[in-house]
Amino acid sequence: MNFLLYFLLFMILAFTSFAYAEEYVIDIPIGAYNPELNTVAEVWYDPPRLFVTVGDTVIWYNDDKEGHTVTSGEGSGRFGWMSDNFGKPNGVFDSGRFMPGKSWSYTFEDSGTFSYYCTIHPWMEGILIVEKQIPDYPHDATGTKLEFPLLQYTPDRNIEVNLSWDPPVIKIHEKIQFVYQFYDPQTNSNLAEMKYNFIIFQNGQEIFRDEGLSQIGGDYRNFVFSDSGSIIVRIEGIQSPSIFAEESVTVFGDIESKEQRSVDFTTAVYDNPEKTSHETYHTKPAQRLTTYYELMLFIILVPGIMFLVAMFWLKQKPKIKDDTPGAIKI
Repeated sequence: MNFLLYFLLFMILAFTSFAYAEEYVIDIPIGAYNPELNTVAEVWYDPPRLFVTVGDTVIWYNDDKEGHTVTSGEGSGRFGWMSDNFGKPNGVFDSGRFMPGKSWSYTFEDSGTFSYYCTIHPWMEGILIVEKQIPDYPHDATGTKLEFPLLQYTPDRNIEVNLSWDPPVIKIHEKIQFVYQFYDPQTNSNLAEMKYNFIIFQNGQEIFRDEGLSQIGGDYRNFVFSDSGSIIVRIEGIQSPSIFAEESVTVFGDIESKEQRSVDFTTAVYDNPEKTSHETYHTKPAQRLTTYYELMLFIILVPGIMFLVAMFWLKQKPKIKDDTPGAIKI
């Protein structure tokens, strides 16, 4: 019974790990053995540069008329062999010699850039870029799937913070919008005008910090990552100018500093196979919701006040007595 359970668990894990794995083919064309390429072959490995994902398998087919190898390391360059440079293998993978009509395959379990060459014909060079597998769902730094909005309470449990981001899977060179709101857990009501610091840490380093003041409906920040790796999104020093005006507050009989009222969220940033650079984006709202409310309030109240003043002035205006003979009094 235990054996059956272990077998089922193994099959589930294996299917999960390789469900999205793919196979890619690289052809060694006829004439690749010639260092001058005075043949129909235009490259030694076709394609000479290939992007794959961790877990994918690459198959090399030998369509040439001589035996070849696929060996990780640095080749000699086109004419380096003439100066007794026959390449330098690095031991990551090596097919050994395989003859015309045969093939050799390798499954990549690690990400990175892998150059390779033929030890028999060291001018034959190729390169593989193996990228981390990018999930199609948001997750935290441990890989646990997340459901938006995320929810965290400050240590004193006086404030609830909701956070989500879009796109849900973060890649470098793409604009990411972090949207967050503050709530009173007791009343489940939105807390506006909350002061805070919005901070992003990546790979143990602080890469972004900005002060904020939440508005009706919350707040947001835009950010574009240049590097992949795990991140921490921290919202700290959360306080309301009207409620938490003192330098410290009493929580369950203890004194807690305002700076300790913070929450952390974690996730990961992935390399982007489609983009190599990005434009500069505005990181925070150019105009806030309260600005619109204040403007609307101004537009409505000012004419209204002017109208009331005019009516009051008309009512207080003294009546002029008309003693003209024959005048009709109304």
